[in-house]
Amino acid sequence: MADTLTPLSPLHSWNHTFAHLPDTVRITEEPFVTMIDLWVDPTGPGAAAAAAVLGVDLPTNPSTRIEGDAATAIWLGPDEFLITTHTQSPEDLETQLRTAVTPHGGAAIDVSAQRTTLRLTGAHARDILATGCSIDLHPTVFRPGTAVQTMLGLAGVVLTALDDTGTDYRILVRASFARYLAAWLIDAAEEYGTRPE
Repeated sequence: MADTLTPLSPLHSWNHTFAHLPDTVRITEEPFVTMIDLWVDPTGPGAAAAAAVLGVDLPTNPSTRIEGDAATAIWLGPDEFLITTHTQSPEDLETQLRTAVTPHGGAAIDVSAQRTTLRLTGAHARDILATGCSIDLHPTVFRPGTAVQTMLGLAGVVLTALDDTGTDYRILVRASFARYLAAWLIDAAEEYGTRPE
């Protein structure tokens, strides 16, 4: 019988380290999220075809996201969107979206292995992000539905706000920068103390 390869996320060995952060800062990895880069004219029939597949409209305003029951669509550029979901395999969703948008001049590519996802929560989550991010993170500005491409430390990320209190964020980071960013976040959290092991 052949050996079975088990996929490992970029931060598969970091759970123990994350567990020793202070109660006011929590970091968890959300691995193996399906991510599809979608290129389509948001005002054309391809966008409607994509929305029919996703069950959610594509955002038309810069730096926003729209979350549906099964998928989230993040605005990356005038004709580019990042689609994320936990409910479909990358292969299936890529095929469905490509079939839907190709007749309208669109394209869809599976980029699931390119990034991993970190969830940063807690009373000091915004404080930690503010030490390495130049955007205005105040909840009146950076609120649910917001998604920006920015630098966090030295890593390019897609940062989304999940609540209106500045205590819950999702960070999409390239797999090759995941360990750097995890270490950076832990270092930034030291100001708020660590729990004993």
